[in-house]
Amino acid sequence: MMSCCCCCYYIGVDVGTGSVRAALVSPDGHVKHMAEENIQIWEACVDHYEQSSADIWRKCCRAVKEVTRDIDIDCVRGIGFDATCSLVALDRNFEAVAVNQAGIKERNVVMWMDHRASQQASQITAMKHEVLQRVGGVMSPEMQPPKLLWLKENLLESCWKDASHFFDLPDFLSWKATGSLVRSLCTVVCKWTYSPSDGWNDSFWTAVGLEDLMENNYYKIGSQTCCPGRLVGGLTPEAAADLGLKAGTAVGASLIDAHAGGLGVMGADVSGHHLPCENQPITSRMAVICGTSSCHMAVSSRALFVPGVWGPYLSAMLPDLWLNEGGQSVTGRLVDHVLRGHAAYTQLKDQAKDSGKHIYSYLNFHLETLVRITTHVEQLTADLHVWPDFHGNRSPLADQTSRGMVTRRTSLKHYTSFHSVKHSDDLKGLIFLAVYDVCWFSQIVGLTLSQTLDDLALLYLATLQAIAVRQIYTPDVCTVCTSFPLPPCFSLSVLLYVKLGTRHIIDAMREAGHDITTLFMCGGLSKNPLFVQLHANTTGLPVVLTEEKEAVLIGAAVLGACASSDYSSIQEAMRKMTKIGRVVRPNPELASFYRKKYAVFLKLYDHQKEYVKLMNDGHHTVTDAVPHV
Repeated sequence: MMSCCCCCYYIGVDVGTGSVRAALVSPDGHVKHMAEENIQIWEACVDHYEQSSADIWRKCCRAVKEVTRDIDIDCVRGIGFDATCSLVALDRNFEAVAVNQAGIKERNVVMWMDHRASQQASQITAMKHEVLQRVGGVMSPEMQPPKLLWLKENLLESCWKDASHFFDLPDFLSWKATGSLVRSLCTVVCKWTYSPSDGWNDSFWTAVGLEDLMENNYYKIGSQTCCPGRLVGGLTPEAAADLGLKAGTAVGASLIDAHAGGLGVMGADVSGHHLPCENQPITSRMAVICGTSSCHMAVSSRALFVPGVWGPYLSAMLPDLWLNEGGQSVTGRLVDHVLRGHAAYTQLKDQAKDSGKHIYSYLNFHLETLVRITTHVEQLTADLHVWPDFHGNRSPLADQTSRGMVTRRTSLKHYTSFHSVKHSDDLKGLIFLAVYDVCWFSQIVGLTLSQTLDDLALLYLATLQAIAVRQIYTPDVCTVCTSFPLPPCFSLSVLLYVKLGTRHIIDAMREAGHDITTLFMCGGLSKNPLFVQLHANTTGLPVVLTEEKEAVLIGAAVLGACASSDYSSIQEAMRKMTKIGRVVRPNPELASFYRKKYAVFLKLYDHQKEYVKLMNDGHHTVTDAVPHV
């Protein structure tokens, strides 16, 4: 029952990859105040990313104090935390344990995007244990079992033997706030292989070689669990002092950050907007959270197994519903990487600054100036194609060996047809020429060398398109040299292919039984209107944007609201705290264009696999096939 206090608030805390954000949220879902604090990241070596739990907690406290400094803290009814699915290591006294070869204890967090355990993940996948059915059949290095195995195999004396507690970062925050060791079903089900109905699987942990975690009823990784939003306890006096809040303030069981975004968008009332999901169950909706990475989440009333897609996870986001989760790793960073690596990036920054526009806004404007013959901006990339797996493929191919690829229609016509070549040595030479030309011609427009802003803009578009398509389906990637300056059209291309990735994921989930009719989007990239429109056009589905832009923070605040007992259920809190702001609908004139674009997108994966197979056949070196020029 809602408190009668007219100044009732909830606090949402979101720990992302590079920063902590806090928001003071009203019962009707409006953000009254927001604050942000940067957190430190250490990149010890390739694929090793570490953080400090002490640094993260300090920044949480600063941000919360900032958003509550002008209010009576008695008005704060509850607080909820979400965070990345990073791994935190503590000793028996709850002090930091080093997760690095250097033995630096402050760095006690293995970040979610840390891929040091790729080999261990492959080993676990090869076991084909039954628990892998709930993760699309493939264990990702971004999940916790392979990371734990890496720590045991590589840091046995300096970490493994000293560690008494391993937390997912969201659970660390709720423990730090309340002293409770209860884990959220969101974290342990999605990232640790826990089953709400059967508990931990002894045979899995024994087979992996982590049977020591079974001691004391799995005390080190969690003996008790609860649904997200359930009351895990009140703020301890120490935590309350750190946060500047009242001791005893309700704390809700936490969520992984992307799942908090799902809570912040999926429950919105769509009445009167003429959407296909109106008067339909929440199972017709997909949440697309576009941050550093992109996550695609849909729920179902029964367990649906989707190859290469995580889940089904029971009660991991909403009670008694099964969650499937697709994703694309580091999509946000991919767009930044494409822009910053281009020779025209400095020119882009200068012109954007002079115009008073954000870089993305300026690129969107610049693309409009390139439209001459084509009717639509998106058709500028008809001959430019991007495969966006620069950090491997999370869904639906679940292939961490997949890599990024850029291809442009060029003068390859004079080469022998790929499928007509009979001799493997000839074919390897052709592949080299093709990849050589892809690298070279990706920086050429017509027959002139080009490093212009036009090229960068097109590459940006193609990348966004790739992300959109990937979210419907996600194939493998060919590694292409990207050290050359890339064409202006590259930015448009990257943007487009990000969208094609979304379509790839949706197709896989539909084939398994999901009935997805409407996308609900949030996250940093959702603030880019071109990014949103591309998702609508590539998927053919309407995209809903909520009135409150900071949907992840709203989702975190929903957890605090539920813990306060002001709402009878998490679904009620979602309905009352989320509202539609805008609906972006697909342009039917582009349907044919995207059918062709999607077909090319899927071909890129097949070709990459063919290239890898050919180059692994025999002992020929690349230099054997280098053309003499």
